[in-house]
Amino acid sequence: MAYYEHVFVARPDVSPAQVESLLEELKALIEEKGGKVGKTEYWGLRTLAYRMHKNRKGHYGLIDMEAGADVLEAIDSRQRYSDDVIRYMTVRLEELSEEPSAVLRKSEERKRRDRQ
Repeated sequence: MAYYEHVFVARPDVSPAQVESLLEELKALIEEKGGKVGKTEYWGLRTLAYRMHKNRKGHYGLIDMEAGADVLEAIDSRQRYSDDVIRYMTVRLEELSEEPSAVLRKSEERKRRDRQ
């Protein structure tokens, strides 16, 4: 099995709780198909670089996993037919990282600077 990073963008009109439940559903699907989930992150409502399906913002979610081809096919079909997901992308990695993603590190640094 190989290591992958899966990122998706959900519609802006869904609640953060619904995005968290999307993450949990994907995590359950991965584990059901025999994969292992490293970490999941909810990045929040962020402005998109360009409009997608008439939306200017979207909720971002990330899952790091160790999975095989059947898991990737299941995730692809689930995300493709989901009404809440605007875009998604899965990228193969050399190894999984336990530290927070660059997006979360940047937001933490910004919060720390604002406090000072």
